[in-house]
Amino acid sequence: QVQLVESGGGLVQPGESLRLSCTASKIILSIYNLYWYRQAPGKQRELVAEITSGSSGNYTSLVRGRFTVSRDNAKNTVYLHLNNLKPEDTAVYYCNARFGRFDHWGQGTQVTVSS
Repeated sequence: QVQLVESGGGLVQPGESLRLSCTASKIILSIYNLYWYRQAPGKQRELVAEITSGSSGNYTSLVRGRFTVSRDNAKNTVYLHLNNLKPEDTAVYYCNARFGRFDHWGQGTQVTVSS
């Protein structure tokens, strides 16, 4: 069974940083385009960042300049580096892997930004 497992979330203060990880099993992430989404309470899930199989990254305007997406194909892992966090970044963060008709999701990791 394919699994994507996120980790690295937690409670931080505004301005602090976190690194989220998403590690896959039973699939080879290097051929997948990878995405990070987030969902805040009462809101729809939104795309935060993506990284192609060729390691080209794209970001939404809300996080550009603060978040960085990267991948380590040898570790079958994708990362999301969250810098200068703001209270409005509070959400459950999900990773998503897509290749053709294949579409896999992780279970999410909670990020809470509060003073």
